[in-house]
Amino acid sequence: MAATILIADDDAVQRRLLENMVQRCGYQTIVVESGDAAMTVIADEMRTVDAIVLDLVMPGLDGLGVLSKMREMGLHIPVVVQTAHGGIDNVVSAMRAGAHDFVVKPVGIERLQVSLRNALDASALKGELQRIRHSREGRLTFKDIVTRSEAMGHVLAMGKKAAASAIPVLIEGESGVGKELVARAIHGSSERASKPFVTVNCGAIPDNLVESILFGHEKGAFTGATERHAGKFVEASGGTLFLDEVGELPLTAQVKLLRALQQGEVEAVGGRKPVKVDVRIISATNRNLLNHVKAGHFRDDLFYRLHVLPLTIPPLRSRREDIPHLLRHFLARFSAEENRAIARVGADAMARLVNADWPGNVRQLENAVYRAVVLSDGEELRADDFPAINGGPLGPDAGPEIGPLTLAQPARVAAHEIPIAPAQSAPALLPHGALTMLDEDGECRALDEMEAEIIRFAISHYRGQMSEVARRLKIGRSTLYRKMDDIAAVPAGKNQES
Repeated sequence: MAATILIADDDAVQRRLLENMVQRCGYQTIVVESGDAAMTVIADEMRTVDAIVLDLVMPGLDGLGVLSKMREMGLHIPVVVQTAHGGIDNVVSAMRAGAHDFVVKPVGIERLQVSLRNALDASALKGELQRIRHSREGRLTFKDIVTRSEAMGHVLAMGKKAAASAIPVLIEGESGVGKELVARAIHGSSERASKPFVTVNCGAIPDNLVESILFGHEKGAFTGATERHAGKFVEASGGTLFLDEVGELPLTAQVKLLRALQQGEVEAVGGRKPVKVDVRIISATNRNLLNHVKAGHFRDDLFYRLHVLPLTIPPLRSRREDIPHLLRHFLARFSAEENRAIARVGADAMARLVNADWPGNVRQLENAVYRAVVLSDGEELRADDFPAINGGPLGPDAGPEIGPLTLAQPARVAAHEIPIAPAQSAPALLPHGALTMLDEDGECRALDEMEAEIIRFAISHYRGQMSEVARRLKIGRSTLYRKMDDIAAVPAGKNQES
């Protein structure tokens, strides 16, 4: 499924031209004629907008007003602003307000394609880093989940409703579909977001230690208990306890878990009195838990206690429209992490990836992209870079032909600034000078070149009146002259207009 671009322009002719160019670039379009209409589309949770082409001068709510409202709403959709000659003040204000790039009317299709490509790639990398950071800080929300699938949309809609209450949630789905991600989003969207999110992998705990880990133990309660341990329930009190693979719990532990859920209190191994806890329970399983109950391996009373609100996450093979979007996010992150200039995924590789069965689901896709980025010898990922993926070309009944995925030059982010291992902390924001862009010839175009282009544009427009240029750019004359010395070696943009 192609990215969706929102076009906001009050000129009917310009809207049609932009719509035609954006569609020729391979994107879907939503076209509106005012800033107010643009905000209506942006605020609609049922419609996904990946990037915006925004006219700065419109009656009513103008482009700067749209950027201001987006900032107030906490929205981070990349915006490419349009300006006519004489709009340098608005361009500077728009860039300071959060616009990603600007184009001068009338824009050519090559320049527009480059701007949109860079906007989408920068957004993908920033979104991926933000998702990892939010996950580790317990602040992940449903906005951090990458999906365009209607089936996943239903799951997320139910998850948002669950987040508004303390209802027990049972998340079902195959391994690797993102059950913990949804659990973290429910917690991060709830009133308990500032409290602990504690994860317990029930399938990785030895049977004789389950009760101790969940409910705690007193010093000397058993051989080897040299000190007191509070247990996961007490540790998660006030927040959320995520019981992963809950179907693996032994029957003896299930009895105490049921009592803890019913009474809101736990009793440590060797303890003399129960301890009150306030815990929201989210559990997950890759099994059919009802069949597990019928086979006598899971208590039916505990099942109905956990199965109050079931959420079933579909496997990746059932939502193939998510694969290109997930691929863009993973590729942006791993290319930056490994400092590799991977700019394209070939059509043959895309066909293989979209057609694959993905028994390991999203986790398998992520690992496959990581391996391909590390081992690839060129700037394009081909089908040969995914030897372990059984996909192959599309069949005659598989729908429309899958085209290549083209990315801009990856952001240059130092490896230590990208959160790879759980022990590392993520950066607060991407470095200001880290993002790069491409011109229409595919050459790297850094942010300092954008600044140089704005300064050249201002000098040309105000006919070399440096005091006026400095005033309009809101910088001192000495700063302007210093920047002019810095940009003397920066080549002028190929499509700059004077």
